[in-house]
Amino acid sequence: MNPSKSSRASALLVVSVLALAFSGCAARRQQAYLEDKAMGHVYRKPIAEVWPAAIALLQQKGYSLMKGQQGFEATTEWLMTSAPSSLGTAYARYYVRGTERGPGQCSVEIRRQDRSESRAADSTDGRANDQREAVNGAGASQMRRDSELEWELLQKVDPDAASALQAEAKKVE
Repeated sequence: MNPSKSSRASALLVVSVLALAFSGCAARRQQAYLEDKAMGHVYRKPIAEVWPAAIALLQQKGYSLMKGQQGFEATTEWLMTSAPSSLGTAYARYYVRGTERGPGQCSVEIRRQDRSESRAADSTDGRANDQREAVNGAGASQMRRDSELEWELLQKVDPDAASALQAEAKKVE
């Protein structure tokens, strides 16, 4: 291969890699835009119509729910989200709340809390630690909005609004 063909091939490779990198960045920006819009979305349906879909979404992900003190409020049980490990086992739970925003309108807020637990390493004499020697990790965290799950709910409950937002997101650079 002569040097000019080699440099053209190298330039083409660099251009291809940059195009892929920038398209990946654009896709991430579009997804962030969609998730941000989903967090502020007001459904043009009463909460009684949207609520069952929110509960079903969490149940499809394997979470069991405990009804909250208010009508449209629930918390899930902790669910193991990683394989058990002495390095740390991850758990998550959700809090979901639906709010009426006016006649025939509502919003749904989904919050996620993560924690991890790790146990002390086995002793050097080959003896496994018993439960009293387990160590709970300091992995308890504050609840945070789960924009990804809220976007998923929006796509299920209001596909027309989701399609319109996707069209808007394609204009985001």
